[in-house]
Amino acid sequence: MKRLFVLIVVITFSSCIPLRLAPDFQKKGHKIKEAKKFNRELPKQEAFIFVDSKEEGDFYNFINTKFELYDFEVTTEVPFRIDKKLYYLSFYEVKKSSTSLNLLPMMIDSATDGETDLEDNYVWNDNTWYIVLTVIDNEDKDCLKTSHKSYYLVLEYLKDLKQAYLAIKNPVITLSKK
Repeated sequence: MKRLFVLIVVITFSSCIPLRLAPDFQKKGHKIKEAKKFNRELPKQEAFIFVDSKEEGDFYNFINTKFELYDFEVTTEVPFRIDKKLYYLSFYEVKKSSTSLNLLPMMIDSATDGETDLEDNYVWNDNTWYIVLTVIDNEDKDCLKTSHKSYYLVLEYLKDLKQAYLAIKNPVITLSKK
């Protein structure tokens, strides 16, 4: 019984305790959620959110190139058409952190009276970047609400846009004005 107790104590103190976890969208690859609930600095609109596996700024370059915006209003209300109807896309790059507490370095430091100096290893952080897309129509109605008449068309368009972005190897392409 004593060995079992020691084993449980060792496993507990040698593990990481998660303090905050970044969202994981592995099942579908994206999530439809109110942007403000995802990050309080975002608008109170439904959003198409997915993990950005590329470098910071790559999605900006992708949108700038795809819609030939020449660095003019790339992040807000980018016009696009589906079946001759005009919509406006806005996007945000959001960083979320996962934080875990490592008990083992704390125990080692306390056992050696701080001689090992493992203080930098007490907390482990991992940052994940997300792309948050919002879409409105000409009447400023949120197209990602399930009640919107174009919800499924817009959703499919955003899925295709995400796939096109993730498929590109180097989205850093410069445009020259014509």
